[in-house]
Amino acid sequence: MSYYISTTFKGSFEDAIQKVTEELKEEGFGVLTEIDVKETLKKKLDVDFKKYKILGACNPNFAHKALTIEDKIGAMLPCNVIVEEHENGSVEVSAVDPVSSMQSVDNEKLTPIASEVRDTLEKVIKRV
Repeated sequence: MSYYISTTFKGSFEDAIQKVTEELKEEGFGVLTEIDVKETLKKKLDVDFKKYKILGACNPNFAHKALTIEDKIGAMLPCNVIVEEHENGSVEVSAVDPVSSMQSVDNEKLTPIASEVRDTLEKVIKRV
């Protein structure tokens, strides 16, 4: 089982950030954090890295349901979505597969929520 859902975006890196943010919003997610990995690695390690951003996306309804069932699940939130530009110029958008990541949690009551979140993130990725 893959631990992520992914697609290639037909457009620029910046356009991909905008499009995935819009599509997440359409499905009730907000972007709580945005980590510019390229900038961070340059600043902290003085290394050059490709364009790569991690968007911390959260859907409050899903988060509330999961936290009510398993209070330590917050250690696995928010759902990360990455946008990266490859050497050939292509842009890939990927999201965590919550079903895969929740397998490490011994609470079967989370399975339906994880499946629902995965289905929602798959919709986002397909529309990107």
